Amino acid sequence: QALSEIEGVGGRGGNLQGMRVRPLAKRRVDMHGFCNPSGFQRSPYLSARGNFASIFQGSSEEGYKAYHADKYDEDKNPNGIINFGTSENKLCFDLMSKRLTQADMNMIDPPLLQYPDWKGHLFLREEVARFLTYYCKAPAPLKAENVIVLNGCGSLFSALATVLCDPGEAVLIATPFYGGITQSIFLYGNVKLVYVYLDSKITGTSTRPFQLTVEKLEKALQDARAEGVTVRALILLNPQNPLGDIYSLSELRDYLEFAKRHELHVIVDEIYMLSVFDESATFHSVLGMDRLPDPQRTHVMWGITKDFAVSGIRFGTLYTENQDVANAVASLCYFHGVCGPVQHKVAQLLRDRDWINQVYLRANHARLKAAHTYVTDELKTLGVPFLNRNAGFFVWIDFRKYLKTGTFEEELLLWKRFLDNKVLLSCGKAFECSEPGWFRIIFADKTHRLHVSPFHTTAGMQRIRKVLEEREQEILAEEKEQPCQSDQDGKADSTDEVIFVSRHQEPTCASSSSLGDLIGLLQQQMRSSDWLQKNTAEQFA
Repeated sequence: QALSEIEGVGGRGGNLQGMRVRPLAKRRVDMHGFCNPSGFQRSPYLSARGNFASIFQGSSEEGYKAYHADKYDEDKNPNGIINFGTSENKLCFDLMSKRLTQADMNMIDPPLLQYPDWKGHLFLREEVARFLTYYCKAPAPLKAENVIVLNGCGSLFSALATVLCDPGEAVLIATPFYGGITQSIFLYGNVKLVYVYLDSKITGTSTRPFQLTVEKLEKALQDARAEGVTVRALILLNPQNPLGDIYSLSELRDYLEFAKRHELHVIVDEIYMLSVFDESATFHSVLGMDRLPDPQRTHVMWGITKDFAVSGIRFGTLYTENQDVANAVASLCYFHGVCGPVQHKVAQLLRDRDWINQVYLRANHARLKAAHTYVTDELKTLGVPFLNRNAGFFVWIDFRKYLKTGTFEEELLLWKRFLDNKVLLSCGKAFECSEPGWFRIIFADKTHRLHVSPFHTTAGMQRIRKVLEEREQEILAEEKEQPCQSDQDGKADSTDEVIFVSRHQEPTCASSSSLGDLIGLLQQQMRSSDWLQKNTAEQFA
């Protein structure tokens, strides 16, 4: 897996097809999921590392390039690709453009045009500390000396992997997870990922689909160590991308205690912490805990990219009480710094608490909730199961019934079919999901791109509907031609599928569902399940 194990790609070798990679167990990162060596010839101008980086891609990168070459525009290119694959909030441009162009944003002092402290200007780090103290509900004021500012959380992942791990060592992460983390950690630092595979079945201690438990963490860690892999850290995404899960305080405490027992660093990514759009859901920040089990090994990340709908402004921040880690990361800020004028703008934004609370968050949450409701209602109409969560910009969808054989190859073909119909989604393999057929859709988009209007009859959800209906007809036709062939292999039992349309609730809230909700849920489960078709009286006999 490691770059040092690849031969024949550099200046002396042949093409990439002839490279030799040591076989590794399934738990370790599979680079074939990220590389596309088909037809690739090495460049004599690049090192082995350079050749490897040039083909480091998967479906996410392929789709992203296609989208930028044929981008949808309601006036200039209405038949272009609609992007439901890139996790961006496109609902608040009006609010952010107005706020970022007000007079207080446009000050240029000489220090802003000079080299700053590599950790970031002190005025910005003080503002970040106050901001996180307030929104993370920290029990005591957070300190500016523990804040480091970089140009995005991707850079933070890369820097932390570099200073916490040596090349060839590993970080523990639960799947499915945001695939960009692999690029940040592996491509720069040659640090591996050890996967904690989660699945949709509710068994044992799992009370919801894709639930992370300490038992699963323990197993993945011990398996990796049995292979001779040194694991240095655990990554937690909260809220989780792509699932939308929010960890409870007790879950967070269990994960942190697990890490302390094994002397693992914990990197907690809270990039979506202000994008929890339903009042029934409560986000708990690690920084809001009364006591951290191992504060010297707990490092929290956040940025404005998601919560403030400005993915084009590269700004991320790290909070760590460990000054050795802070200083080591700060030394890499020379390569990943934020320019002075942007630091000023971010500080002005973060200190405007009244505007954030009274204007921005109210409007943003209402718009996210409305868009989420529209997309999930469409999925219910189609009889498509999904995880119903209240955080982030995405819905995790179960398209397994549209796969005849239930393989990742078939998943990729379905993904390409969506792209051919000019809608970009993200398939489960891009998140290292262990079950073929899961997709992520981004709903934080404008109305005219989500659904039909009087002037636009081929908006995003209609394009998705078209592909699914065509695929459904094809599968029915194939089943008529081959009535005796079983399609059970590679799919989860349909009895597992029916749970995904329901909103996850704590046990104490289970009785609060109305009869109407339960009837609607039952109807949805009947539509989404083929149990009755598969389990006939003849089969039982």
